[in-house]
Amino acid sequence: MPGTLKKLGEAFYDRSDVIKVARELLGKILVTHFGVYTSGRIVETEAYAGIGDRASHAFRGRRTNRNEAVYGEPGDIYMYICYGMHHLFNVVTNKKDIPHVVLIRALEPLEGISTMLKRTGKPEPDYSLTRGPGNLSRALGLNKRHSGGSLLSDEIYIADDGLKYKKDEILVTKRIGVESAREDAERLYRFIVKGNPYVSSRKS
Repeated sequence: MPGTLKKLGEAFYDRSDVIKVARELLGKILVTHFGVYTSGRIVETEAYAGIGDRASHAFRGRRTNRNEAVYGEPGDIYMYICYGMHHLFNVVTNKKDIPHVVLIRALEPLEGISTMLKRTGKPEPDYSLTRGPGNLSRALGLNKRHSGGSLLSDEIYIADDGLKYKKDEILVTKRIGVESAREDAERLYRFIVKGNPYVSSRKS
């Protein structure tokens, strides 16, 4: 059974293989503490491999005020707004100035569900509460102002309670919504926990 939470340290994020980090984030717990604790177990991730990945915001070394956080320290946070309304939470990995990130796409809610309901305006919990990157950010109180922050803080962090998924419990697929990335759209950079109801409805 899962045990005590142990916050992930910088060494977890400071690795050159963003694919491995994305896979190993499955089962970890994303925690926010903005006066009240909310948390959820990560059940879906996507890796973005920086300047050589057409789906990355840093493709070909693109660097602007809007995406500067992707070039930050390992364990930093990159938030961006999709369709002008959805705040998407990304984990910065590798060394500073190497823009690798992992998008957290879905969580299984654990703690603070009543607070999540207030934040999302839902009368009662259902699988859409933290299914999809925009929904999970809203439920955990994450938004653009957190971009550039650190997961080594006590306000937002990722923790390990010892749960490990077996290889046959994880499905690897193409990423979602990156069709314009041409051949890079075919990369198998999305990781999901098989059968988990909080995972995005599109499975491949």
